[in-house]
Amino acid sequence: MSGVGEGQDPVAAFRVEAADLLDGTEQALLDLTHDLGSRELIDTVFRGMHTLKGSGAMFGFDALAAFTHHCETAFDRVRKGLAPATQELVAVTLSAMDHMRALVEVQGQASGAGLAAAGIVAAGEAILAQLHAAIGDTAAPPPATTRDAATGNSDGGDAGEAQGGWRIAFRLPADAMANGTNPLILLDELRDLGEAEVVAQTGAIPPLDVLEAQECHLGWEVTLRGPATREAIEDVFIFVMDDMDLRLEPLTAAAPLAPPLPAAAQTPAETPAQTPADRPAQTPAQTLAETGPARAARATGESVRVPAERLDVLMDRVGELVIVQSRLAQLASGGINGPAGELALRSISEEVERLASELRDTTMVLRMVPIATLFGRFRRLVHDLARETGKVIELVTDGESTEIDKTVSERLADPIVHLIRNSCDHGLEPPEERVAAGKPAGGRLRLAAEQAGGEVLITIADDGRGIDRERVRAKAEANGLIQPGQVLADGELLQLIFQPGFSTAAQVTNLSGRGVGMDVVKRTIEALRGTIDVTSQPGRGSVMTLRIPLTLAIIEGLLVRVGEGKYVIPLAAVEECIELSLEDDIRSRGRSMIQLREQLVPFLRLRELFDTGTRPDAFQKIVVIATGGERVGLVVDQIIGSHQTVIKSMSCLHRGIPSFSGATILGDGGVALILDVVQLVALGQQQEERLRAAG
Repeated sequence: MSGVGEGQDPVAAFRVEAADLLDGTEQALLDLTHDLGSRELIDTVFRGMHTLKGSGAMFGFDALAAFTHHCETAFDRVRKGLAPATQELVAVTLSAMDHMRALVEVQGQASGAGLAAAGIVAAGEAILAQLHAAIGDTAAPPPATTRDAATGNSDGGDAGEAQGGWRIAFRLPADAMANGTNPLILLDELRDLGEAEVVAQTGAIPPLDVLEAQECHLGWEVTLRGPATREAIEDVFIFVMDDMDLRLEPLTAAAPLAPPLPAAAQTPAETPAQTPADRPAQTPAQTLAETGPARAARATGESVRVPAERLDVLMDRVGELVIVQSRLAQLASGGINGPAGELALRSISEEVERLASELRDTTMVLRMVPIATLFGRFRRLVHDLARETGKVIELVTDGESTEIDKTVSERLADPIVHLIRNSCDHGLEPPEERVAAGKPAGGRLRLAAEQAGGEVLITIADDGRGIDRERVRAKAEANGLIQPGQVLADGELLQLIFQPGFSTAAQVTNLSGRGVGMDVVKRTIEALRGTIDVTSQPGRGSVMTLRIPLTLAIIEGLLVRVGEGKYVIPLAAVEECIELSLEDDIRSRGRSMIQLREQLVPFLRLRELFDTGTRPDAFQKIVVIATGGERVGLVVDQIIGSHQTVIKSMSCLHRGIPSFSGATILGDGGVALILDVVQLVALGQQQEERLRAAG
């Protein structure tokens, strides 16, 4: 199900479709690096390029179609056994995929001359030269140029005009008509190319008692006279070519064209398995309607692929709400008369409350996407990093079915990219160093995700050399972050790597080592109301654990009162609530600590922190919150209760105020600020450190 709306620019919709095609093809290429002999993966890559070429030409992306045609031809040679699939071919094709993305983005925004001026044409020709070299095609046609694209002449002599015409024999797959393909339309399109003589091939029709009416048993032989090109003929069959038998031969050839293969003679190797995405007979409009979001959001609006069953649930909820609204209208028109009317009103109120809760949950689910869409991006990144660093890196993923809010997923991409680059560059050793240390030559990078309550835990782990604590301490002392000889817990020491400008790299590389980035990673994670934890074992590797909320839109909160104001504490961070009498409050002055199960926990008086100017209640409450393994108590005047909180962002004037992450509107129309538990816990820990330093 696509988020492509009515009236959307078809070109913008194509860009969404193209991004999906490119993503899918790229994943198949990455899989191919581990299984170069896989016919299925080679066919998948070929089909993706074939579809992209045809769709690009249909929407006027001529430069894209011309360039993609050469890549398609290369993999067609591999399919036919004329060239081997090699690591070099995969690497060059991945570069070609990047070039295709650039063509998708710039086509329509720049003329052919503009493309040439931007260096895009030259870059494409360089890639095509490498591509032809990778498949050993010494007699390759000249690379596609913008001029070729404009004229539609992207083929060599093989795709040019035949002298006199063509003889075409084709047979559709058995389920072609069931999937919507009309052979008569295909024949009409061939007639549009020139004078056509059509002869039906009926030899494969089974006896009447076993004939399936929905299956296609006919084949056709067409004699086409006229100046049609091979490419023009292939474009007629663009949406069914992958699964059909098609043979073309110029009419000037002496040998007659062999009849098409009967359906029973097609082997599994010759007829690739169909997938829902590859089924024929889809019109361009249908194809666009069924494609999902691209990797990058377009200016025309973002889109989210939503399973149809989730929309069905949403419609059911809306239908129930309409019925309840009708009941309420009838009650309002008739008036509330006596206990029976009050009972009916109470029943409607309870029904509305239930439906509102279910609609909230259903709508939340609509925004959820599998984290596999995020993890899939990093396969290409790790592949490129391995080639650049000369290391052998195996990427292992786990928990890809874990779902997370789409907005959260998009904002996590850059932080995880930086963590992966650091692991590959600094964490994992070169093969010779690993072998000397008794490790396998290839390093392992593991990405894992799991849901824990209202959070998602994302783990980036490597089996490299680990973090050198002595170097971290020396760098921290040199930067003045800690005092020489200062005692720090292991977790506190490792958290120093997130300080701005902090780097222990022996040399700066084009990947990392400049001390810029890890502080941005932490700020980004905290902006998502998340935390990042670091553990490391020398010689065995490091683990980065991100704790991220499932959604940024709605949270369960604990509504509290401090003075005259009301505040919301995210319920996921609340551990427990205890009472603080006025005597205990006075007794703890000067050292705001409480004994909680043989552990001292610092607490903050929100009344003083927010400068309410009010007197404390006789019996205050301490709400103990925790994040990142640290705990802090928040002293409030009253705990009102749990509250479903719809998060509203702060205005640009108030966005930088610490201690608050947003606001929400209460049922009475009032506004309650949402407390930033990460900032408050950090503030509490700083207070505890000052108290310990004072003695």
